[in-house]
Amino acid sequence: MEKKFKVWAYKEGDPPLVHDGPCNNIYSTEGQFIDEMESGKSPFVARDPDEAHAFFVPLSVANVIGFVYKPITSVAGFSRDRLQRVFTDYITVVSHKYPYWNRSQGADHFMLSCHDWAPDVSRASPELYRYFIKVLCNANTSEGFQPERDVTLPEINLQFGHLSMSGIGLSPSKRTIFAFFAGKSHGHIRKILLYHWKDRDNEIRVHDRLPRGANYTKLMGNSKFCLCPSGYEVASPRVVESIYAGCVPVIISDHYVLPFSDILDWSKFSIQISIDRIPDIKVILQGITGRRYLMLQRRVMQARRHFVINRPAKSYDVTHMVLHSVWLRRLNLRLPY
Repeated sequence: MEKKFKVWAYKEGDPPLVHDGPCNNIYSTEGQFIDEMESGKSPFVARDPDEAHAFFVPLSVANVIGFVYKPITSVAGFSRDRLQRVFTDYITVVSHKYPYWNRSQGADHFMLSCHDWAPDVSRASPELYRYFIKVLCNANTSEGFQPERDVTLPEINLQFGHLSMSGIGLSPSKRTIFAFFAGKSHGHIRKILLYHWKDRDNEIRVHDRLPRGANYTKLMGNSKFCLCPSGYEVASPRVVESIYAGCVPVIISDHYVLPFSDILDWSKFSIQISIDRIPDIKVILQGITGRRYLMLQRRVMQARRHFVINRPAKSYDVTHMVLHSVWLRRLNLRLPY
């Protein structure tokens, strides 16, 4: 892939809706990826659209929401109509100017977004976007995400001026917290988790707010297992935060396609617990032998490089993993040249 794959980022349009995006906070991957593709430093960028294998639509859903939805009114402000029109208008422009969208019906084109509204881009015109590749944090199969066509994007919460989260925590033998979660009651899964475990157990430490003086990052780095329940949407930055902290992620979700799961075997470095087993979390985790835990933790550390953002991008980092996932889907496409 590194030697052959080429991507053309469309040049049409002006910032901030196009060719721009947030490079910090939970939507950081939008801006970072757009900038990487347009920095001129990526070896994957095609010099000419005719040599491209895939075509990137450099629209930022987060920026569309931030700029097009001002002011937000109580009813119309939360309609997806404006977002859908922006994308459809852009596709109309490039499909009239170039032959690439029409020859594949958009099957070699992709977008990338970490915003919760991103899955709604295609709902107004499902036939137009039938083959369009969506690279999304909100990879929810109950909302139209198709793993054989779409790509899951890790949700990475970057602080201003940083390209990575806080570093690795303590060694396994020095971690004194068995399992940890702290977060607000966002969504039904967290409500169930907090109902059963909030401040009830010294080993399964679950809080809706941190105790006074506690440091969230240090607590994760001192934990063997980090509980990663979905919130209002299926994705959570806790998954990547736990990997950065060297803490084995415990995924509690429904309809969520884990990042790069066509390449990475998540059973080798995480635990997945169904929602109906939330009351049994302690029993399940205590059933994991010390030997298996050490294997899981070691593989967390090995998987970490796939969730790192580098600028410029490096082999096996999150940008390369996204491009590789798009490349795999492009390999299955035969264009009528």
